[in-house]
Amino acid sequence: MLCWLRLCEWAQAASQPIADRDPLAVIMKLNVFKSILAMAALISLDVVAAQDRVSVDRRYARRPAVPGVHGLVTTGHPLASMAGMRVLQAGGNAVDASVAVLATLNVVRPQMSGAAGNGFLLFFEKSSGQVYSLGATGAAPRGLDAAKISADDLTYGIQAGATPGLFGGWVSALDRFGTISLRDALETAIDYAKNGHPLELTVARSIRERSQVFEEFPTSVKMFMPGGRLPEAGVRFRMPDLARTFEKTVAAEQEAVAQGASRSEALQAAFDRFYKGDIAKEMARFYRENGGTFTMEDFESYKPIWAEPVHATYRGYDVYSSPPTSRGGMEVLMQLKLVEGYDLEKLGHNSVDALHVIVEAIKLAKADVYRYVADPKFALMPLTDMISEGYIAKRRRLIGRMAMTYPDPGRLEGGLKAAVSRKVAAAKRPDFAERSRAGSTTSFAVADQFGNIVACTPTHGSAFGTNVVVGNTGLTFNNGTRVGSTAPYSDHVNYVRPGQIPLLNNSPVIVLRDGEFVLALGTPGGETIGQTQFQAVLNVLDFDMGVQEAVAAPRLALDADPNFYKSAAAIAVRVEGRIAEEVVAGLADRGHAVQVTRDYELGSMQAILVDRRTGMLAAGADPRRVAYAVGW
Repeated sequence: MLCWLRLCEWAQAASQPIADRDPLAVIMKLNVFKSILAMAALISLDVVAAQDRVSVDRRYARRPAVPGVHGLVTTGHPLASMAGMRVLQAGGNAVDASVAVLATLNVVRPQMSGAAGNGFLLFFEKSSGQVYSLGATGAAPRGLDAAKISADDLTYGIQAGATPGLFGGWVSALDRFGTISLRDALETAIDYAKNGHPLELTVARSIRERSQVFEEFPTSVKMFMPGGRLPEAGVRFRMPDLARTFEKTVAAEQEAVAQGASRSEALQAAFDRFYKGDIAKEMARFYRENGGTFTMEDFESYKPIWAEPVHATYRGYDVYSSPPTSRGGMEVLMQLKLVEGYDLEKLGHNSVDALHVIVEAIKLAKADVYRYVADPKFALMPLTDMISEGYIAKRRRLIGRMAMTYPDPGRLEGGLKAAVSRKVAAAKRPDFAERSRAGSTTSFAVADQFGNIVACTPTHGSAFGTNVVVGNTGLTFNNGTRVGSTAPYSDHVNYVRPGQIPLLNNSPVIVLRDGEFVLALGTPGGETIGQTQFQAVLNVLDFDMGVQEAVAAPRLALDADPNFYKSAAAIAVRVEGRIAEEVVAGLADRGHAVQVTRDYELGSMQAILVDRRTGMLAAGADPRRVAYAVGW
């Protein structure tokens, strides 16, 4: 553009009368003019040639994929990405970097995630070729009595919430697979919490939207509305109470080290101070004095859960995701298996035929997952049967040319069984309002120089979780008791119960082929998480997109009225505005209730992909939010 402006200036000068121009200057300008013309012609040819080389799928990328030689970090905030990258460059591995990312997200994206939130992490260990799943998810308080509270009480305030899970997950991940100290992992987060960071626009908006709930608790006002005022985007925002809580856990670790404890013992000391020491006592005191039901027993009994990930094959790839109490992991796998019987590439990306099949697969998977997936302590689930070839083929036959009504769950031999000594049904308890409550989540992926990969999706549930800052800890709990994570119907296995872990849609995905890493991804989005991840996996495996194109491509998501628990619920298909008008019309002709959203609306995918042609790693960050990828 600058070259063309100069050409215009010189052309104007050359048009001046001869008498007004210096002859030597004219010759010099004409020579430069010729050179610039030649350069401009070459540039134009290069642009045309480059456009000819770009495949049609690449029209979706608004930013380049980020390459990585030694490591990659892609998260929902630039400062969190850099926190993880600092750890990688100092020699840490993907798990070390992930804990630094998680702690920093608590500070820079506090509405989305935090130490007292919940979430799921997948870890691909290069040396063993294994994929491990960590569930950092807490249960509803043991003193909860659903008969005495409302659906609103389950969502915000002192009666809502699940036991903090993420902090225990951070420590457990560091202990099992990490190499650095908790002190080093929390260093950046403590700095930003204590000394401040620029408040991001969406955080400021979320604080404004939740201000009336915050005002019910002085502790919440103190943290999010310092001085009683709403903070503006871009101001230096501090979280001193949260910084002190993090510092207390680090102090416990370092004191143990000074006394000769092993690294594992020192990490356990930090865990114990949070769940059994003065931090836990402050949390229990606050809830007791404000009419809540969390007690020391809830905190002391918490344990992170290492479990086998759910797994299915898809077109020769091994796809792994989070097991229950994740609902989304089984949803992703079922959706993939259902569309495996179609040649999606032949149908065409985001064509009417392809999107119709995708929508119907989502309906079928949702119906089954919302019936059969639960807390493993409360139910025995037919997970293997749900993705068996015979059962999938039977369900796939329900997909016709026209949109189906939201179906009944399929019949599985044995079905859902109550776990030993547990009753699934809850007698004489109220049903709640049926509409699900929206979630507020973030996600990230990390690749290290050793070939290890992490995909992680942490959450606060709704924005800021319960919206209650707990005493002087600076912590807000995940509001996992809300309808959506729990069923509104008292006879359902996922009805809110004391000591039961509510379900999350959080379900990071890792894909391997012949034991080698291919793809890692995750997204926020509440009810849409499994749906949008499903489409991104298809973008890579079926439509051969690069990582940035795959996460940026327009997508759709289904909403259910009143909810996905209920057969024959009214299904709305939201499609992003970049999907062609004729495709939207074609879906409507098939009987789908289509709603067009903004161009960039659904989810916020972060992903890492190995290019199948070059073998090189690249990361994508979703343009739908302030996501950012960095490479080393």
